[in-house]
Amino acid sequence: MVNPHASEMQAAIGILVMDARIERIPGDVGNPATFPFPVHLRTVPGATLKRLIAERDPSLLAPFVAAGWDLVREGVKALTTSCGFLILFQKELSRELPVPVFTSSLLQLPFIQATLSPQDRIGIITADASNLTPDHLRRAGGDIDRLTVYGLENLPHFREAVLEESGHINAHKVEAEVLERTREMVAADPAIRAILLECANLPPYAGAVREALRLPVYDAVTMIRHVHAALATTPFKT
Repeated sequence: MVNPHASEMQAAIGILVMDARIERIPGDVGNPATFPFPVHLRTVPGATLKRLIAERDPSLLAPFVAAGWDLVREGVKALTTSCGFLILFQKELSRELPVPVFTSSLLQLPFIQATLSPQDRIGIITADASNLTPDHLRRAGGDIDRLTVYGLENLPHFREAVLEESGHINAHKVEAEVLERTREMVAADPAIRAILLECANLPPYAGAVREALRLPVYDAVTMIRHVHAALATTPFKT
């Protein structure tokens, strides 16, 4: 008897994880329990949040390529990452690695834009708005004129858990901060018709945002599920 999930099991996704002391609760891209299919995680030594987000350190590319090849040799069919700011290396990693590479939830921007009316806008919630530049958004294919960006860098519970890497996260308090910031963003820009969560630590709160704002919410998990569905053959009963 053929296992109906056999081909799905073969389509493992590789996740290149930042070298950060973050508690990765279910829903976080760095927690394998987030996904109903196999994922292989590989921490990239020395890939700190500071080097990527604040410094935009180009020397990070080489260790990401090396870790990506390690996962390819383990048999993964595609590669993603645990930080949306890695959009900086999307083109380079795609060129250097032999499987599909999707570095950032921001890559969903062109798709989301295409689903909306031309006058509609997309609201982006990011880990750090002070460092998410128009260059990041353009590299993802975003239409800068249709985007509103709000950050979480000054909210204490998120900042402590993620940016300051405390090693512990109070999910209820972070969720409250994410909801507060998203409501503030939508109130300030009523033309927003979809929300994109840049940070790969934010998918645990996407459901609460959808329920509160009654808008489509995209994040790193929606992207990874999309790519996995393209790679895994799921048989249909006839």
